[in-house]
Amino acid sequence: MRNMYLYIAVVALVTYAIRVLPLTLIQKEIKNKFIRSFLYYVPYVTLAAMTFPAIVTATDSIWSGIAALVVGVLVAWFSGNLFLVAISACSVVFLVELLIL
Repeated sequence: MRNMYLYIAVVALVTYAIRVLPLTLIQKEIKNKFIRSFLYYVPYVTLAAMTFPAIVTATDSIWSGIAALVVGVLVAWFSGNLFLVAISACSVVFLVELLIL
């Protein structure tokens, strides 16, 4: 039980340090194009790294998750409407799960 509190404290400290260190260490505007583009895309990459595995493994079958991912990407590419992407991906999962069982 004592280790759990230690783990929580370490996670809190690391999370806090990641957010505070850039604010304290970087005082000037960043002019390097590479670093600016890297920092611009970090939120998108982090979100994708957390979302894509969850999309594939959230369903009963990996095939329905993959089908929903493919349909969601295609609908987002051609439509861009978030509601339509969500509805189409959910519908594909429902239909594929019906066909598999």
